[in-house]
Parts: sequence; C-alpha cells; structure tokens
Amino acid sequence: MTQNKETSQPRTLDSQPPAPTYEAKRTPFRLRIYHLLRKVLIGFILISIVNVLFAQYFQTPKMYRIDRRNRELLIKYRILQDRIRTAQQQVDEIRHRDNHVYRTLFSTDTLAIKGIWNSYPDEKYASLAQDEFAPLMMSTWRQLDALARTLYLESVSFDELQILSRDKTRMAAAIPAIWPIDRKALHNNHIGAFNPRRMHPIYHRIIAHQGIDLGCDSGTPVYATGDAVVQRTDRGEPTRGYGQQILLNHKFGYQTRYAHLSKILVKPGDRVMRGQIIGETGNTGGSTAPHLHYEVIRMGTPVNPINYFNRNMTPEEYDRFMEQMRETHFEML
Repeated sequence: MTQNKETSQPRTLDSQPPAPTYEAKRTPFRLRIYHLLRKVLIGFILISIVNVLFAQYFQTPKMYRIDRRNRELLIKYRILQDRIRTAQQQVDEIRHRDNHVYRTLFSTDTLAIKGIWNSYPDEKYASLAQDEFAPLMMSTWRQLDALARTLYLESVSFDELQILSRDKTRMAAAIPAIWPIDRKALHNNHIGAFNPRRMHPIYHRIIAHQGIDLGCDSGTPVYATGDAVVQRTDRGEPTRGYGQQILLNHKFGYQTRYAHLSKILVKPGDRVMRGQIIGETGNTGGSTAPHLHYEVIRMGTPVNPINYFNRNMTPEEYDRFMEQMRETHFEML
C-alpha cells in the first residue's frame, strides 16, 4: 500500500523531464537536410528557367562572339568569291589573246586538253555538305577549281608557245599548209567533209569521218603538206580500213595521214619536204571510188584539214571551196 501511494504522487515543479531518445535527436537534422536540398533544387530550377529565357531572347557573350565570327567568315567568303571572279576574268582575257593573237602568230591550233573542262565529282565536296554554310563554301571551292583548270591549261599552252618560238622558221615549214594533191586534179564537187558525227551510209550508225576525201583519178600524185619524217607506211587490208597509207610526223604536235593509195614512194624514217611526192592516189582498202583520204592530227586529235588550206587561197577561192564541201561518201569500213 505504501508503494502505490508513492508512485501515484504528482510531480513537483522541480522534477526533471525524461531525456530525449536517439531518434528524437536525429529528426531535426534530417529536416534541415531536406529543407536545404529542397531550396537547392528550387534554386537550380529557377536558374535554369532564367537561363533558358535569357538564351531565348538575349545572347550570351560566348554566343555573341561565335555569331560575330560567323558574320566575319561570310564577309571573307564573299570577298574571296569576288576576287576569284576577277582573277577568272583576267585569265579569260589572257586565254583569248593566247588563242587569237599568240597562236595566230605561230600558225598553230588552239590547245585542247581532254577533260580539262569537266567538273570535279560531287564526292570531292562531300565533306562540306553537312556544314551550316555548305552552299557558300561549295560554290567557292567550285570556282577555285575552275580557275585552277584554266590556269593549268594556259600554263601548258604558254610552255608550248615558248618551244615554238625557239624555232619559228622550222615550225612554219613543218605545219601542213598546202593541198595534198593538185587542185586541178580534183573532180568537181567530189569532196567528202570532215565530220566527227557522220552517219555511215552503209552501217547506218554514227562513225566519225576524221579527215576529208578528195575525189580524183587513180595515180594522181600525192604531196607532203609540210616538212616531216615518215612515221609509218602500211599496205593495209584489200577491202577494209585505210588500205595503203602513209603517216607523216611533222613534229610540233602535227601528223598527217594519206590513205587509199595505189603506190607508196617513201619508207619509214625518210625525211620529206613540203611539196615532195610521197605516193599516188588509188582505191585500196575500204573505198568505193578513187580518192585521197587526208587527215591532219594535232596533239593526237584529228582536226579539220580545211583550216589549213585557207592560207594558200584567196577569200573567193576559199568561199567556193566551202560551198563544194558536202557529204560525198567514198569509203566503207
């Protein structure tokens, strides 16, 4: 009984509260961490929103510098394009003088290099295709490549003219410049024209006619049209091709061919002079009537021989000759 009375007695003011447990001490620290993390997260979100809005309507210093550099690059590219166009115009003027002045003085053809005007394939510029300024960069590179091709052509051309200038007298004697037969022996209007796209009269397909055909009697003397060395003679096939032919090498990039002959009066290695008789016309090879097939080959490419007859004709004779030029077919393959 005494013990129950003691336990039921109320606490006095001086009595101490019970000591807090470990869990009670730990709870406020967790709350502080939580509140801190929440503030940090909210601050990060607010800063991100402000940054996005600022970037949307304003430029950062770094973006401003990049944008300024891009503008400067665009200006430089356009200046470069203007300079390329100016350089191209100057080179075109030099090329015009080359073709119509310098080469005229040396009586030589315009230089042509196979494929020189072909554009480079698109694969060459594929690395630029993904760039933001790809159209501008690719067009600039194409202009530079076109200029480089023209410069290369003119460089080769002037190298050739330099060689020609060293011995202009010998070159003048070597260039084909006379008729390969006597014009009086030419049958009226029997001239087969030079035609790189000729429709063959027998095979009915396009086969280039790389020379001119001069209709005449068999046995008509054939003359070397310029000083040269006999490069080749050929008896040929009886009914196909050129038949009996002579190929002369005039140096300076020129060759001439005389085909369908009945006689060959020279042999390989012989030196011949302009006007020297080298053979006689005939009807050998793929020929349907007596005539001379005559070619002028410049730098490995057949060119129109009539361009070399003008220097030995009056303007009136040349005009009449051009009127006589027609598709007369003397040959078959």
